[in-house]
Amino acid sequence: MDTHTDILMISLSKNISALYSKFKYTPDLIVRYFQNQSAALVYLESLCNVELLSNQILKPLISCQWKIEEIGSIIPLYIRTGVNHWDKIIQAILQGKSILLIEGKDTSIIFDVSNTKQRSVEEPSAEKAIKSSHQGFIESSSDNIALIRQYIKNENLCINEINLDNSTQNRVSILYLDGIANSEVLYQLKNRIQNIQVRDILNTGELQELIEDQAFSPFPQCILTERPDTAAHHILEGRFVIINENSSYALIAPVTFISFFQHIDDYNLRIINSNLIRIVRFLAFYIAILLPAFYISLVAFNYELVPIKLLLTIGKYRSEVPFPPLIEALIMEIAFELLREASIRLPSAVSQTIGIVGAIVIGQAAVQAGIVSNMMIIIVASTAIASFIIPNSDMSSAIRLIRFPMMLMASLLGIVGIVIGMMTLIAHILSLKSLGLPITPLQFSQFKDSLLRLPLWKIKKVFKHQKEKQ
Repeated sequence: MDTHTDILMISLSKNISALYSKFKYTPDLIVRYFQNQSAALVYLESLCNVELLSNQILKPLISCQWKIEEIGSIIPLYIRTGVNHWDKIIQAILQGKSILLIEGKDTSIIFDVSNTKQRSVEEPSAEKAIKSSHQGFIESSSDNIALIRQYIKNENLCINEINLDNSTQNRVSILYLDGIANSEVLYQLKNRIQNIQVRDILNTGELQELIEDQAFSPFPQCILTERPDTAAHHILEGRFVIINENSSYALIAPVTFISFFQHIDDYNLRIINSNLIRIVRFLAFYIAILLPAFYISLVAFNYELVPIKLLLTIGKYRSEVPFPPLIEALIMEIAFELLREASIRLPSAVSQTIGIVGAIVIGQAAVQAGIVSNMMIIIVASTAIASFIIPNSDMSSAIRLIRFPMMLMASLLGIVGIVIGMMTLIAHILSLKSLGLPITPLQFSQFKDSLLRLPLWKIKKVFKHQKEKQ
């Protein structure tokens, strides 16, 4: 390619030579010349719909003499004219489009004949719902945007597109409602995405790490979702939804800490049932973090707090275990984490067997071998169940991680260690921000839909003025 210019030349042969030099390791690059015209059609065979290209482009162009001004009337496909920058042309070819180059013209014509392989819309695998939609995002950003538009039929739904300047050249789309979303947060979000300085971004999870305020925190500051209705719900609340090309997940920001304990089904259940489930989730949060640590502190330090009969039962089982409570808990926690990871990676038919049978067999064998006590099996199993209740997988992972330092603090200082650990944890959560906004805002409007939710007619009024109250 001519290194002295970034635009097309008027010589067709030089333009074709430049393309060949750029795609020298691309055997599926096809260049079709026209006998009745000094022009050539360039495309990647693996990314184009060859049948569509043959019937709708090649046949009309071969069958008659034509001028560049007549292309729009000859070919009924979507076309884009006047493109003369090499970067845009190469990007179009890599997206599955075909490029028409003409002798004596320093511009090109682009036809959209892409044929990207993608799966059909299916039910989300990680975010099950009872009364909500059963549609999930797929690996096509245009289809994902269309799914969101099904829920928000509003001309104020804005879509800002940013092309990442890296090896993948992915397109990132930001969706929000004009007049409701915070314009300052939008500016900050776009600035963070445009300033990403990494070689490649393939998945939305990578994008999340690059735009979060505190990447080293165990707690997420954005929500990953594969549900269009969840994304639409957050857009209507004044938040931003970020869709990365070729990813089946969308990113939601800014969010609050409470958002990770909410589920789209909460708004489809009766208000009493919804509030009861939310209370259970918050109880599960504390159980998953504190139960093993609390057990360790009672057994190792503060056994005077345990009723005598229960203490005798614990002592009976503990007398056969050679390890201190911390080591006992770590053995079982690590074993359960290994089982959980194995059940995720294995095929679904095998994973269910591994998860259920493995837990029973390992737990029973560990008790019989005297490695752990029966009480520890109950504690670890209850903790695992509590962590699974959290609807957001990133938050659930953070809880499982925090459990280990809490256990260490309990083994060193007992109840005092747990108190110190919780104070440190709360201080850290209060310091977190999501796109520059506090993740734990002290606003009255936020409390209308937090631990408990008010009736919908009370909540919806808040969203109309979300922009002024942020």
